[in-house]
Amino acid sequence: MKVLFAASEIFPHAKSGGLADVSDALPNALAKSVDISRVMPFYGFMKKKEFKVYENFTILLAGIEYKIEILKTKKDKVVTYFVNAPFLSTTQNLYGDESGDYINNDLRFGIFCKAIVELSLRLSVDVLHLNDWHTALSALFIKESNLKIKTIFTIHNLAYQGIFDKYSLWKLSINEKYFRPDALEFYDKANFLKAGIAYSNYITTVSPSYAQEILTKEFGCGLDGFLRKYKEKLSGILNGINTVVFDPSTDKALEFNYNKNSLENKHKNKVSFLQQTKLKDPRKPLFVMISRLVDQKGIFLLIESIEELLAKNLNLAIIGDGNAEICEKLDLLSCKHENFYFFEGYDEHLSHKTYASADFLLMPSKFEPCGLNQFIAMQYGTFPLVHEVGGLKDSVHENMDKQSVACGMGIVFKEYNKENFLLAVDRTLHLKKNTKEFKSIVQSNMECNFSFENSSLEYLKLYID
Repeated sequence: MKVLFAASEIFPHAKSGGLADVSDALPNALAKSVDISRVMPFYGFMKKKEFKVYENFTILLAGIEYKIEILKTKKDKVVTYFVNAPFLSTTQNLYGDESGDYINNDLRFGIFCKAIVELSLRLSVDVLHLNDWHTALSALFIKESNLKIKTIFTIHNLAYQGIFDKYSLWKLSINEKYFRPDALEFYDKANFLKAGIAYSNYITTVSPSYAQEILTKEFGCGLDGFLRKYKEKLSGILNGINTVVFDPSTDKALEFNYNKNSLENKHKNKVSFLQQTKLKDPRKPLFVMISRLVDQKGIFLLIESIEELLAKNLNLAIIGDGNAEICEKLDLLSCKHENFYFFEGYDEHLSHKTYASADFLLMPSKFEPCGLNQFIAMQYGTFPLVHEVGGLKDSVHENMDKQSVACGMGIVFKEYNKENFLLAVDRTLHLKKNTKEFKSIVQSNMECNFSFENSSLEYLKLYID
């Protein structure tokens, strides 16, 4: 069986969020069982000389020919292909810049989807695994051409749907018959994500709880009714991480490597981290948040709570990027409070160092399809504090009896408000005072298997079904 895994970003080639990490880890896990390769766009910031030319072909959309160059590289068992195409590959960012999303993203990723299908034919694949709206139109193109390729469509975050002007369909040679509510039409716009939902053989999301949540009005982002129509082919499979990349015993980003039996080195990382920031006193619990600074991730709840939070005997560090207003507010708070450090932006090495230095990770997400930070944190001996929602509900439990090989222990708050969040913080501080119990839980979390080893078998079942 040959599988092609398609995504708009794959670590380490391009990354804006968790999709890139999953697109690295999952195919690597699946490679033990199937012949799998990956495909992603070639972006303008990449260096062409680092890849080999695989093939060239032309696709036709709305009477316009687009010349496609396929590049490739191989790491371990997995080949990754790159689509070098007009518009798609000329940008210095993945989806947009400081002005907003690129106005031609419909054409950019429409070309990408068409190229994915052509590459699938040339590779003679049996299964095409699509991820998020950037690849969703491929399912429709396969249906239109009556190709015998099974399609799996994974929704990593329903909030991002690829919604464009309805004339986008004309630019991509998509028949107007698909512009209807039970197809791609969405409030007089074209919704690319709906193509993946309607025309794939199977739909997955990245956790069992999120698969149930998106069928409700609260979490359905306007598509709950549409998803209920296709719920028989919908399932939730919990994400995992690459436990080779995220391993504190070998991580080259760390000053001091460690494992569950050498946690004194984790403390050394904490001391070093505090020295590199304005934070003081390593005896204080260090809380961190590493995230996109958007409403989904709970940044407004955190800002609402931050004065009371910082009045407690703790240090807080936030690493992330958001809009100018949020970052300016956090900057001002950082200047006001000596126990608060804010780093604007995302730095892969800094994030690893932060996980290795922290006592607690904050994930007060309003909704969370799965989340990877909680897995990484527990792998690094950092205790998670999470809102009980989506994949966080499936992967972090406050009740020790619910802990499993693929699920760790943390502090969980159920009601999404300031009072319950701050009460959860108080429970973490109380737990930290019990040094023996806290260390035992941390060591137990570090023994959990957060890889894709088990989840990849669930995907394999869909591939061969």
